Amino acid sequence: MGVFYGMVARGQVVLAEFSAMESNASVIAKQILDKTNQGNNNNDSSASYSHDRYVFHVKRTDGLTTICMANDALGRRIPFAFLEEIHNRFVRTYGRAILTAPAYAMNDEFSRVLSQQIDYYSSDPNADRLNRLKGEMTQVRTVMIDNIEKVLERGNRLELLIEKTTAMNGNSIRFKSQSRRFQNNMWWRNVRLTSTLVIIFIVITYITLAFICHGPLLTSCWRDNKP
Repeated sequence: MGVFYGMVARGQVVLAEFSAMESNASVIAKQILDKTNQGNNNNDSSASYSHDRYVFHVKRTDGLTTICMANDALGRRIPFAFLEEIHNRFVRTYGRAILTAPAYAMNDEFSRVLSQQIDYYSSDPNADRLNRLKGEMTQVRTVMIDNIEKVLERGNRLELLIEKTTAMNGNSIRFKSQSRRFQNNMWWRNVRLTSTLVIIFIVITYITLAFICHGPLLTSCWRDNKP
């Protein structure tokens, strides 16, 4: 039970393939590739095609098609994890060269990667554990997205709350500013009042002395005080 064949293609151009056993998998994969690319359909898609005791799994992403043949008892989870891994490795390795590469341009090098990954996903139990972990992470991400969407649905209320908070902050700042101005005004009012009272006191004192000393120059008082 496992994966026995893998292919990477751009459109109908096969860039690399590997088969772990003698079979007509390459011929059938190319027929599926032709069917998948009919009408220049550039949409991403995933599909599975049954053939005897085997299933051909196809994953199309960003114009790059990956195909594998696996035992029908393997199910879909592991084969599609294999295809996703192959796609990611191929893109990381060759980048923009994929767009113009001729047929089988990457076969000598990447067929070894296909061989290694076929062996890993066919025999290593960690492959399925890793895929289950990815599935759990996907579920967690889905829950997080749902929670975010619920928050966004309450966006109007959140925006209203933010507006009220902003208004409260603005009112607080204005209150502090007005309070400082009021304190300054009261301080200057007290200074002016005190100054006025001092001036009035001095004037009253002078008038009183002028009356007692019989003149504004206070001459009589000065003479009386001389020895």
